[in-house]
Amino acid sequence: MNTKNVVLLGIGHTNAHVVKQWASDPIPGCTLTCISKFPTATYSGMLPGTLGWQFSDDEMRIDLAALAANAGASLILADTNGLDLESGMIRFSDHEPIPFDVLSIGVGSMPAGWREHADSPLLVPIKPMQNFLQRLNTHLESVTRQKREHAKVAIVGGGVASVEIAFCLQQQCGKRDFQCELEIEIFTSSQRVAEGMKPRSVDRIERLLRKRGITVRSGMRVTDVGESDLTTADGTRHAVDCVIWATGAAAPPVLEHLGLQSDERGFVATRDTLQSLSDPRIFAVGDSGTIIESPSPKAGVYAVRQCPILWGNLRAFLSNASLQRFTPQKDFLKLLNTGDGKALLEYGPLTFHAGWCWHLKTWIDKRFIGEFQINEALNNAEQRAES
Repeated sequence: MNTKNVVLLGIGHTNAHVVKQWASDPIPGCTLTCISKFPTATYSGMLPGTLGWQFSDDEMRIDLAALAANAGASLILADTNGLDLESGMIRFSDHEPIPFDVLSIGVGSMPAGWREHADSPLLVPIKPMQNFLQRLNTHLESVTRQKREHAKVAIVGGGVASVEIAFCLQQQCGKRDFQCELEIEIFTSSQRVAEGMKPRSVDRIERLLRKRGITVRSGMRVTDVGESDLTTADGTRHAVDCVIWATGAAAPPVLEHLGLQSDERGFVATRDTLQSLSDPRIFAVGDSGTIIESPSPKAGVYAVRQCPILWGNLRAFLSNASLQRFTPQKDFLKLLNTGDGKALLEYGPLTFHAGWCWHLKTWIDKRFIGEFQINEALNNAEQRAES
């Protein structure tokens, strides 16, 4: 019997679940190979809280070497630059090609429009998340050393991520001894922030932003980021010292090189079984894929919901069994970190802003990522055994 190769390209939420499941229930007659550009995976749900110094950097990270080793899988740190579908090979710019019998793509997304302004020294895109905090910290330290009174940070994009970054960055600044004060502004082409949340929740968020002195410049699409300012669609130039680019999801460059059928934004086009329309051996999950018949927003909750579907469908595909369909949910619990030990919770018609909401969010986030933090789990088990 020939051994089959299951390959995971990118170890986001959904693919990480496959590695975890493999540790206790490997697919017979198969090997597992994990491919990533970075040695760690970052949990997006805890990134704002880490920015606000509510968590340590290690708390939001998954050590991919430990995760793969625990599952008996191989980990390859390399930059993918294409697929050869005829021979079933993945090509790299810095590694020899490897074969696959089944491939799951989970490389996430990048903020839309960032590449148009990549040459600006002001620009700090929020992705890759693995090094966002390091890049931002380096930039802010440089800025605050040069400024005497105040510096301006512009956050481009008005979604939930931008709002959380604004709140949590402000909290970090209050805990640091910067030589100057940071002024935070949100630039959004929409009329209101936190698109996708209900008006009652948005009202609450906007009141909180005003109370904290965070300016929202609505209806202002950023068209250019220069050496010392940004320009909006009305031609106005705004002097800024740092531009955090946190717009909606766009396809990462790696997807362009794979040669697979895509949607209008460049994400892999899939069936509701999460299989690529180009090749049934290939799955695309989380932000990387778009189910053409029932597209859903690019949000981490959908990647998490796809976890059991992908795991079951990989096993089914390799055993020639029927595959399960993924049906995106229409509504879900939303928790927005406001940086002050509180969170805004929205579920159905309910909206709350309280400390217990932050504790609930923290419990959910730590419970989720704790399933993948192998070294920490082993240390905790050893401590329990010693006691």
